Amino acid sequence: MAEPSAAEQRWLQAARDFVHRALPALEEPGESEPPPLDAVLRSLRKASGGDLPLGYSFISVSELQHQQCTPCCSHLTWSTNEFKEWARQGQGSLPMHSALPRTYLILVGYLTEGRQENKGELVDGCLYVKDNTGTIPCELLHFALEWLESLFLFPSWSYIPQTDQSTTGYLEILMDPVPINPPKEVADSIPVTSPASAEPLLTSRTPCKRKSNLTVAGELTRLGSLLHIHHKTFFFLFLECFTSAICVPVLVQKPNQLAWHHVLQLGHRYTITGLSMSSLKKTGHRMFVTGASSCLLPDCTVKVGKQPLGSAWQGESTESSSSLESDEQLSDSLELGSEEEMPTSTKKSKIISYVGTVTKILNVQAGLFLLDDKVCLCLAYLQLVNSARGLRPGACVELIGVHILQKPLLSFPYVVLGACLRSTIKLKSFSRLSTPYQPPAPSGNLYLEVLFRYNLGMPAYLWLVSLLETFEERFSCFFGRLRLLLGSRHRRPGAAEKFLDPLLQAVVPAREQARDIYGEILGKTHQCPLQKYLPLNPPCQAPSLSALCHLAEQKSWEGFSPSQLLSPLEAQHMGTQELNRALAWSYCTFSPGCFQPRLILLGVLRVSSRSSSLQLQDRSSRVACVICHKDGSPFAHTALQGSLLQVENYQVVVERFLQTDFPSWEHLANLEYVREKKTSVYVQFYLEDVQVLHAAEEKVQKGLRSGNSSSLSKKDDGSLTSELEIPEAKVLKLEDPKPESLRDENCQGGQSGPGGAGCVSRLFVVTQKEGLMLRNYQLSTEDGEGQKLQHSFQATVLWLGRPRLWSHLGETETLPELEGTSCEGEEGMTRQEALLLFMGKSLRWFPFLHRAGLYRFIVPCCSDLEVFDKLCLPSVPPKFLSRSSCPMCLLVQDTWHLKHETWISSLTEHQLAARSVLTGMDQRISSIPEVLSNSFRGSLVSFAGEIVERTLCASSKNEKPCVTAGLQKQKGRLLASDHSVKLSVSVASDSHVLMDIYIASTYLQHLWGLLPGAKILFQNLERKISRFHNVYCTYIASSCVSIISLPASYLHLSSRPAREASPPSFVFLSSLQPHLQSLPRAQILCHLSCVLVLSIQWVCSLCSSIFKEGRCTRHSPACPSHTGVRQASARVLVEDGTGEALVLCRNQHVAAILGLSIPEWEALLKCVQRRGSVSIQHGEATGTGCAEEPEDLVACYLRSLCRSPLICRPILLDFSLDRKPSRILQPAPLQLRNFRCSEVEFVSQMRPRPSLLCLNVEEVKHNILSSQRMSRASSRC
Repeated sequence: MAEPSAAEQRWLQAARDFVHRALPALEEPGESEPPPLDAVLRSLRKASGGDLPLGYSFISVSELQHQQCTPCCSHLTWSTNEFKEWARQGQGSLPMHSALPRTYLILVGYLTEGRQENKGELVDGCLYVKDNTGTIPCELLHFALEWLESLFLFPSWSYIPQTDQSTTGYLEILMDPVPINPPKEVADSIPVTSPASAEPLLTSRTPCKRKSNLTVAGELTRLGSLLHIHHKTFFFLFLECFTSAICVPVLVQKPNQLAWHHVLQLGHRYTITGLSMSSLKKTGHRMFVTGASSCLLPDCTVKVGKQPLGSAWQGESTESSSSLESDEQLSDSLELGSEEEMPTSTKKSKIISYVGTVTKILNVQAGLFLLDDKVCLCLAYLQLVNSARGLRPGACVELIGVHILQKPLLSFPYVVLGACLRSTIKLKSFSRLSTPYQPPAPSGNLYLEVLFRYNLGMPAYLWLVSLLETFEERFSCFFGRLRLLLGSRHRRPGAAEKFLDPLLQAVVPAREQARDIYGEILGKTHQCPLQKYLPLNPPCQAPSLSALCHLAEQKSWEGFSPSQLLSPLEAQHMGTQELNRALAWSYCTFSPGCFQPRLILLGVLRVSSRSSSLQLQDRSSRVACVICHKDGSPFAHTALQGSLLQVENYQVVVERFLQTDFPSWEHLANLEYVREKKTSVYVQFYLEDVQVLHAAEEKVQKGLRSGNSSSLSKKDDGSLTSELEIPEAKVLKLEDPKPESLRDENCQGGQSGPGGAGCVSRLFVVTQKEGLMLRNYQLSTEDGEGQKLQHSFQATVLWLGRPRLWSHLGETETLPELEGTSCEGEEGMTRQEALLLFMGKSLRWFPFLHRAGLYRFIVPCCSDLEVFDKLCLPSVPPKFLSRSSCPMCLLVQDTWHLKHETWISSLTEHQLAARSVLTGMDQRISSIPEVLSNSFRGSLVSFAGEIVERTLCASSKNEKPCVTAGLQKQKGRLLASDHSVKLSVSVASDSHVLMDIYIASTYLQHLWGLLPGAKILFQNLERKISRFHNVYCTYIASSCVSIISLPASYLHLSSRPAREASPPSFVFLSSLQPHLQSLPRAQILCHLSCVLVLSIQWVCSLCSSIFKEGRCTRHSPACPSHTGVRQASARVLVEDGTGEALVLCRNQHVAAILGLSIPEWEALLKCVQRRGSVSIQHGEATGTGCAEEPEDLVACYLRSLCRSPLICRPILLDFSLDRKPSRILQPAPLQLRNFRCSEVEFVSQMRPRPSLLCLNVEEVKHNILSSQRMSRASSRC
């Protein structure tokens, strides 16, 4: 023999070291075994054709597990071309995946059925490859019992690691292993009993006597899956008589017999020895049970054919079959089923067999796999004892006795094949693709826990899977997947279980009985959860916030037309600027029921440090939110930051912003004039409708009840408890990262809470809070590019007591500062004011700070009690700090934490020592009638009211720009800076007292929830009086608003933005005098005395000049407009027997006053268009400067019409106060008037005539006139 080369010697030395390290010595008494190295080399030469594979290296199990991080394969006997062809065929089915990379490794080890665990061997029915270094699971397509505990060379195998690499992967044995030593001998066959002879022993009604040492032979017709229940692993098999259809069950539960499951094949004949009879106590089912000495022997290797598929499964299907259904037959079954069953009726599933290729793993934790890109395989109703090893994309699987369900969930796109406990799942071939291994969770699998707890059918389970998948995708980056999907069996339920339980209880109100797995396996008739199903239309969904906003935006623009926002009668008289301004800002609201299916709102509560607004956030996006209490108290729960909230009763508000260039109302149907469309979406809800699924702090539940109840807990006196704690563990990062990193910032998990080693805190009460805006606090920017205006707000507070040092945060739960005078005496409760400045990241506290609230500043990791005094801006001498006339100015640091303690009104009796200090500090809240009163003298006012109407108007020309110059350059502005909003506010929905509030558009970006129907607390508004002596208010830099109550439409879940107007009240003119300033709409039955002034004109839509003969009459400079707008006005005199009034009528109301029909009015307007304008006046209206031309026929017609006795008639007039009457027509304070009745003349002193604005004119019917006469007569009596 030739001397081995140096390379071969090195290879042999490596092989010798491997055998010595990894393989144990084979020594048995009385036998002389060859050395392991020689046996291994002999097997290698045999497998590789005589030569040693010098290009390959040995690898142990431990090295494979710890060094190989990616999937790989090794083929010892293959050539390069053979491997390429093998890889090409694997990629043909799934071209998106790459083939397994080839490695040149030699694997030698023992095949065993157990693994080491807790210093003992655990047999779980799986197969393993082991050596001296470790044990690794393996999957084989073919297995023989004599292979157990034998040493093998594995010529072709694949190693598949896990995706998370936290534990090792497994082996796929692609070819039969080569034995290193000869296999052991198998015992000879012995006399057997047929199933026909054994079946009477099971069916006899006599008490079951335990008989042992029975031997049964038969054909294997059904093979159950491995089950692991109560720490025991077992499976059932069913043997059928060779000559009849009698079938007997056999229970295999001995650990050394679980490997039979890998040997048994349907249709083959087997003999089982050492059987005994047994029965189940609960169900009474009888069966044969294997004993410790039982053996499995092949009786015959010839398969027996089965009856055709069609005849086996016609009618009620009770037994499975080994026949395989092709794709064409599957399609026929689907079409037939769709014709037989209606979508809303209960369906009965068919039982089929199917062979397909795994193309995608839909959800391994839920047991869902996609076959052939068209069929979903559900293994959730089975136990995957082998952890779904081998079920990778590209693997071919054979399904026997599975249920086919068509559209069990209407939103699920695939047909479902569901495997029950009578089904058999078998791998036909392994995947050739480099796809990782995703094992299901061995314990704590919430999918399966909920499935078996509620005994769900397939439709409800698929809906459960969709909810959990969305839930995990949205929030696992915040809290971690394990914490979210924690089941109740682990101490307390996790967030996902809290979310699911109420929904499933509503869908499955009558929880079915627990699943009888033994009856499902052993029963004569097939009874399982998959046998019948009712297709489910998902009752609700919990989409991501980005999807929710997209749906709301899409719904807000569906069927949208600009003409919907305007009344046609009003739009036709608007100029271009007025028309486009009226279209610039609108809104619509949606309740959860407006979406199909109903949408549940989920999100992590956070605060944006840029906009200072409350936000709900998930991985996809964030959405602003408005949170209120139903009792009207402000939202101040600082402890809820970072908590996962669920809201089912809420309202989505979509603010729509349009930039348009419509020339006139006639072009509203042409959307080419819409230049830009933008939306802003936010949600609003009550805190009492919130359920906390995952609290950022454990003690949040003191203020909110978790679980199914979501209402706030209350004290004995009915006040809300709000002693919520500051987080001690890691919570969400409160500040917003940069916008360009939205995906990463949404998943930021944690900034440590203030519970470090020691902290300093100080208690204070808020006496005044100002709004958020740009202020000229000149602070240097981080990039050093000079100075700029800062977003900020400030609050005036009153310190309560002195700073306190705490060793840990838990000590701050009490309020020692308010416990009487304590040991500090009166000095500890002296009044000391401070002006707090909030900028930067401290802006996150803006939504939580409210007047009359008690808060505590916490400075973490600090022991300096003078920290608050040292940070004063500017520095104030200590001798002035105690004077209330000189409050210190303190800049709130970004690292400080704010904790809301309670409200002043909620203080207990022994905490009222602070009341004497707080005397006179409360800001006075006025009422709207008080502010409107002429006797009111304050300039800054605070009051609460309900928004009746919201109108966008042009800003006043004399408005001071203040800081708006800097705001005009801000990007992302939705409204032009020259716009302002007018809010008409009343005391209540049925009140006629109105207050107008004007807010510049520069302030609106920080104000949410200003909708009609909402109740708002306005603070520090500036009270003004117009030149017409009307009282109104403006929003200034020191102003602030708080939402007290959401619109009434929220409670009724209506998507209509405005409330329905109440009918006007009927009044008399004599009763108007004391209440002229507080009457928005009323109705009178009056007599039209005469028309004082009438004006009809066509004006240019752009410049409002006279529009004549199709063009504008302005010449310097020339106006390019070719669109005219018709306008009409008339001032008439009316009386109702109790007094007189001047009524101003505009546009379409002029036609009603003149008694003209619509065709007559249109014809009159066309005549006026030729000359541009026409005006007439009555003799009483002198000095108006409006003289008509005598030769004008239109003017003559109108003059004669106004003087006609037909005009003077009774009318029913809806009106409001004309808050801007003409200064020329102001009457004298008192007038003497002559009245004649028949021949008697009366002289009476009359009050001034009120100026009214016409809202509607109706002709009076005789029945209305007679009823009003009767009511007047009764009122006199």
